[in-house]
Amino acid sequence: MFADGVRGKIRVTFTEVIPMANRLQYLSANDWNLIKAKSVRRTFKLGEEIIQQGALSESIFIIHRGEASVELAGTSSRAIVATLGAEDICGDIAFLERGRASAAVVAKDAEVEVDEISAHELREIFEAFPRLASRFYLSLALILAQRLKDTSRELAREMALRDRSR
Repeated sequence: MFADGVRGKIRVTFTEVIPMANRLQYLSANDWNLIKAKSVRRTFKLGEEIIQQGALSESIFIIHRGEASVELAGTSSRAIVATLGAEDICGDIAFLERGRASAAVVAKDAEVEVDEISAHELREIFEAFPRLASRFYLSLALILAQRLKDTSRELAREMALRDRSR
């Protein structure tokens, strides 16, 4: 990781590309049809926030086209902690906690298209189709487990680098 002093932002970069396994892999074609029927396609321009850190989040977003970054704001800087692309999901933590977004998600391409589905509508689908809910939560658990593994591996790598430099 390195700090980039440009405009008070910290850009976190990795020496190797860490794949973000953010896809809802256990959903069937029928599951996707039900979800997409309730979703709204939205377009964000470069630099626009898809999700604002700290805001109450009422939706889950699935990136359809383009790239976005997951950013954590500090007192005077922002750290880019992940990059998301097509089929990646965001807003999932706030959805699970029924709370505020833990990070911002920012459009990194000229146009980023996302499918937005309201948490309320998604929960209604789950009530009507409990097996879909099972597949969704299983997929989400695997996504979160992979994110934790990736973060732990990167933290261990950074600690080893710091220890070597002492």
